[in-house]
Amino acid sequence: MKLFYIIFIIFFNVGCQVPSLINNSSLPTSNMTSIDKEEFLQKANILNNKGVNAYKQGQLEKAIDYYHQSIILKEKTLGENDLSTATSYNNMGLIYKAKGDYPKAFAYIRKALSIREKKLGRFNSQTAQSYNNLGILYAKVGDKSNAITLTKKTIKIKERIIQREKIDTAISYNNLAILQEESGHYKKALIHYKKALKINQKIFGEEHQVTQNNYKNITELYFALNQYKQAKFYAKHIIHSNQNEQLKDIHVHQNNR
Repeated sequence: MKLFYIIFIIFFNVGCQVPSLINNSSLPTSNMTSIDKEEFLQKANILNNKGVNAYKQGQLEKAIDYYHQSIILKEKTLGENDLSTATSYNNMGLIYKAKGDYPKAFAYIRKALSIREKKLGRFNSQTAQSYNNLGILYAKVGDKSNAITLTKKTIKIKERIIQREKIDTAISYNNLAILQEESGHYKKALIHYKKALKINQKIFGEEHQVTQNNYKNITELYFALNQYKQAKFYAKHIIHSNQNEQLKDIHVHQNNR
């Protein structure tokens, strides 16, 4: 009876293991071609997606096995400090958190955070995600002090990101207004100049160069349209003598998960 029980346990454990899509002979090597690298990354993504599906179905052990295989391929192909590898570390940490294995969860989420801080800096959405996940993890183990500190960091980053996105939106409105003015669509240009002005007033204040440029452009356009009352209203806000406004570039920020 004992022998049967042992055999049954062995059979059950083997039967529950996730079939491996990789083996030692098929691992990436230092002299692999770009085509080989692409194939390995495709395998890693397949394993990652299988891990996601298993996690959603509550099959945590299967999810861990799939993510583990995906991480091996990413580490060999991209390296341990790649952002894609960091995403897998982060996801593995979340699975271990759901499982209640907090030491492993801490280890993986901290690895993801370390990579993201180095690659993306503190004020990035992915870095904020790691701070948030780490804060929740501290809360889970009863460390409210660290949880609060990390949550505050998350909020600060999110606020900075939101402000940066608003600035970029204002730049886009201003660029569109310049193009519309040059094309003779003056009423549309005024609408977008004013939208840019409204954002810049809140972010930079009245006396900032950016806001002053908005006032100047609106004033000049109203004068060109012989609408002197409106022109004088906006002219009253002009403090500095500014150069002609030009199209500005928008700083593109990475938001890959």
